[in-house]
Amino acid sequence: MTLPDWVPSWATLVRADNPSPMTLDGTNTWVLRAAGSAGCVVIDPGPLLEPHLEKVAGYGPVVATLLTHGHPDHAEGAARFAEMTGSDVLALDPRHGQPLVPDGEPLDVAGLSLRTFGTPGHTADSVSFVINDEAVLTGDTILGRGTTVVAWPDGILGDYLTSLERLRGLGNIPVLPGHGPVLPDAEAVAAFYLEHRAQRLAQVEAAVAAGASTPMEVVETVYADVDRSVWPAAELSVRAQLDYLRASGRP
Repeated sequence: MTLPDWVPSWATLVRADNPSPMTLDGTNTWVLRAAGSAGCVVIDPGPLLEPHLEKVAGYGPVVATLLTHGHPDHAEGAARFAEMTGSDVLALDPRHGQPLVPDGEPLDVAGLSLRTFGTPGHTADSVSFVINDEAVLTGDTILGRGTTVVAWPDGILGDYLTSLERLRGLGNIPVLPGHGPVLPDAEAVAAFYLEHRAQRLAQVEAAVAAGASTPMEVVETVYADVDRSVWPAAELSVRAQLDYLRASGRP
């Protein structure tokens, strides 16, 4: 898949054929390899779709497979992919693989310096990966289009806001997301996400003040202009927002 010329040459995008309102155009599997490196590292092999996994494996040899988080559209195919390639799967959640290197410590792989960058909030096990300080792979923490879900109760809004602040601190490096197109500026998109969350929190507060008494009643007010197919996901985000407001001493 052709990427803009401002995306580092070590990144290749292979998109899974699993489009939906939640996965946008499909799950982005990233194959990373520095020039001259024999092996590659794969981020998020994606769903259990054999043609997709075979296509990604064709970029091998794969020296390591890393997960941004354990949701099935990113991780379901990981065990099968490991069988196909002989690579280890590394993940924050031990249910999905061997331990990642600790947050902030570099991992030299495929000719690249990869740094685990903890970004919980979408899920408790969500991480991003900073490569050579040239780009960041964000999984579902930042998407290439629209905004993401804080998947309550596993996802926690306070953690998510802290993660966005961390990502904003990376400056204007490209974002290679788990869904949708690449973005040129991590600082700018994280700032946009933070502003969006503040606006949503204000809208949720207003809906509760106006009489909404259940999360779905809040959704019907705040997300009235959003496709109803994503209302179940919006309800998870509303529950996370309500928990955040209560913890902050707001109604």
